[in-house]
Amino acid sequence: MEKTGYRRPTWDEYFMEVCDAISKRATCDRGRSGCVIAKDNRILVTGYVGAPAGLPHCDEVGHQLKKTLHEDGGVTEHCVRTVHAEQNAICQAAKRGIAIDGATLYCRMTPCRTCAMLIINCGVERVVCQRRYHDAGYSEAMLRAAGVGLEYVHDEVQKYG
Repeated sequence: MEKTGYRRPTWDEYFMEVCDAISKRATCDRGRSGCVIAKDNRILVTGYVGAPAGLPHCDEVGHQLKKTLHEDGGVTEHCVRTVHAEQNAICQAAKRGIAIDGATLYCRMTPCRTCAMLIINCGVERVVCQRRYHDAGYSEAMLRAAGVGLEYVHDEVQKYG
């Protein structure tokens, strides 16, 4: 058989491509994140960033921005209208009765502090991120302290609006 130069994606590459596709459903243009939770090379659930069910989305009514003051004195703005992709995937698992203990979570950037706590308590064993979040230090430390594997596809900070 003649070789075509095609390289079959690894499982991590495959699930990250699915994560990219899921992120296209996101309804907040600040990050447009998606999430895939998989185990034993099977997708269990997915989620994307958006307002809670039945409430208006950022793409419809605009962002609901709040300022955050950091320990170093820096200030950043965050949209609080939305449920994060990781949170939505975890909620889907709970709603459908799907155990995610021992699974791998794929996401666009380092999970926030709240998402990291949920990931730890759900028993997710590994997190694979496309890129770093600009304020990821606390989440990274927490995930590692809890024994959750954390890997990055690209060792750079995610840029978004």
